[in-house]
Amino acid sequence: MNPDDQKINMERFGVFVEGIAEGVYETNLRGDFTFFNRALCRLFGCSPEEMLHRNFREFMDEYRAQQAFERFNEVYRAGKEITDLVWQITRQGGDIRIIELSARLILDGQGERTGFRGIARDITERHYAQKALKESEQRYLSQYEASRRAEVRYRTLLDFVPDPLMVFHLDGTVAYVNPAFVNVFGWSLEELVGRRIPFVPPDLKEQTRAGLGRLKQEKVIHGFETKRLTKSGRLLDIRLGAAMFYEETDRPAGQVVILRDVTAEKRATRINQALLRVSMAPHKSRPLNEFLEVIIKEIQELIDVEGASVILLDEANREFYFPVAVYEDTDAGRKMREIRFPADKGVAAEVVRRGEGLIVPDTSKSPYFYQQVDEQSQYRTRNMLDVPIVTKDRIIGVLCAVNKKGGDFDRTDVDTLSAVAGTVALPIENARVNQELKCSYQEVQSLNQAKDRIIHHLSHELKTPVSVLSGSLSILGRKLAGMDVHDMDRTLERAQRNLERILDIEYGIEDILRDRKYQVYRMMSALLDVCADELEVLAVEELGEGEVVDRIRHRIRELFGPTESPVEKISLTRFVRERVEAARARMSQRRLSLMTFLENDSWVRMPRDVLRKVIDGLIRNAVENTPDGGRIEVNVRKDAEGSILEVHDYGVGITDENQRRLFESVFTTHETAHYSSKRPYDFRAGGKGFDLLRTKIFSERYHFQIRLDSNRCRFIPRDADLCPGNIDLCAHCGDAGDCFSSGGTTVTIEFPG
Repeated sequence: MNPDDQKINMERFGVFVEGIAEGVYETNLRGDFTFFNRALCRLFGCSPEEMLHRNFREFMDEYRAQQAFERFNEVYRAGKEITDLVWQITRQGGDIRIIELSARLILDGQGERTGFRGIARDITERHYAQKALKESEQRYLSQYEASRRAEVRYRTLLDFVPDPLMVFHLDGTVAYVNPAFVNVFGWSLEELVGRRIPFVPPDLKEQTRAGLGRLKQEKVIHGFETKRLTKSGRLLDIRLGAAMFYEETDRPAGQVVILRDVTAEKRATRINQALLRVSMAPHKSRPLNEFLEVIIKEIQELIDVEGASVILLDEANREFYFPVAVYEDTDAGRKMREIRFPADKGVAAEVVRRGEGLIVPDTSKSPYFYQQVDEQSQYRTRNMLDVPIVTKDRIIGVLCAVNKKGGDFDRTDVDTLSAVAGTVALPIENARVNQELKCSYQEVQSLNQAKDRIIHHLSHELKTPVSVLSGSLSILGRKLAGMDVHDMDRTLERAQRNLERILDIEYGIEDILRDRKYQVYRMMSALLDVCADELEVLAVEELGEGEVVDRIRHRIRELFGPTESPVEKISLTRFVRERVEAARARMSQRRLSLMTFLENDSWVRMPRDVLRKVIDGLIRNAVENTPDGGRIEVNVRKDAEGSILEVHDYGVGITDENQRRLFESVFTTHETAHYSSKRPYDFRAGGKGFDLLRTKIFSERYHFQIRLDSNRCRFIPRDADLCPGNIDLCAHCGDAGDCFSSGGTTVTIEFPG
């Protein structure tokens, strides 16, 4: 090519390069720009002068410059053109742009590699648009994946919700039901999707419509109680919660409803309430039949049956009988109570034999059903359930429920009836025992009244001959006084002492039976009123004494008449001091220390003779149970409630068994074999056992309290063990202190203020 043509081509190339919008560049192998057009200068934000010989690294950060270097190295080594280079550059003013360029090697005339040539274009807007689009697509994909995962997660969660759950469209058709719904109600998801669920009972449709209206208004409902039908037709008690859910535009999209089957819960509540009423029934219904009727009515309502009964076993006659039978057909229930049947017949006999409940779903097919009961009661039993009534060691009967209204008896009915039977077994047995005890108690009362009449009669029969003997001994003593008869004084004294003991016994009985009227007195008084003149004439003729009739009448009234001692206000301190001095005089033969600690201003209100008997009896008992060398303390003090009398002895004490029986009857603390009739106040004098019982009776009559605390001497723990009666003779005691610490008794009486 001649020089002119070459020049023309260069001019044309220059015009072309400068006229295009893309930047054209050439660099040496180091990356310095050696040729470029104005478009490239505009792209990099430099003038041609500023652009010439500048290295490409100056427009990039270190990281991107290294990447550019590595890509140009690939072009250098491979000798192939690259057209997909995308770089981020920083223009002269600091503006960041995204450029897309191509690069190829520049070879000289000898084929040597001298640099790089290529085209660069600004793709900043396109790059960011593509990036935004990609990010948008990525966000969409992420949201889609998140939504899909959420749907799977929520579906999994809903599948594992233990209660039935339903999702409805706004038109009431089903969008979803979880497995728990399928298990409880019986319909599958495939059967219900896009359809309405036919589980609302006809009589509850109005309630359901009202509930939907409330849901739309309130958006959320909690604890709504209703009933729903299962696919098989079973009616369930339901407690539900519901909520509206919405689209992103806040438009209602449907409802989610959670149902809880509370049928078993409500039944358990009814059972518990019924069992509570059953357990309370014995306290409200004392007679056995009334109690059983309460039980049967509870069973009727609880199990929903037409009739129920208690069938008890009469072991003596080997028969079953119906103490209580409650039926909707009241005539049948009345007839049932008159029926007895053999103990080896019927479902009841089989239940007793097995010891467990038995369901008979169809009596016409049961080998155990005893048809004669239906025939006698004129009742038709279709099905029945019997469970045993079991006490600790035996079966006493059965609870029977017949003709279940809503279907057949099931295991729940067996458990329920068994629970009732377990609750009532002991009360039924106790009620039966209570009736037997009541009869026994009435018989004992009758015998006790007869005993009291006999004792009362014997007491007064005894008083008359004893009084005659006492008078006779006095007359005999006066007559013998003028005779020279030796050694009769001791004999008469012994006879008189024992007569006085008999009189003491009679007076003790009289105090115990003070409220009785004495027939002997009335008889003798009437006799005297009628025969006074005859007795006076007879007495004058025989004895020559004119006032003998009055003396006889006075003596009879003194011995046999009922005495009503007046209540007095008595100084307890002064009265106790007097009785202690009287006791000291009577116990002169004993070697005892009788000590008193008496506070002043202690007063009581009661008959004087009653207080004397109480104090004398307590002191005498203390003296007779304390060995010689011992000590007795009598204390009187006041407290906030009144006055307190204590008699404390350091004697032999009373065993625990005897303490329990001490106030029950005429009872002595000595073994019968060790009984001896000595003078009063002697050690182990053979007391009559009346004192404490009489004091107990006085306490009830005059409203004071008596308490006894005793420790048996540890050296003679049994009743059969004997105390020598003298501390000096005791092998176990070195001195009196050993005896004082070994045993003793304290009787405390609290008089009201």
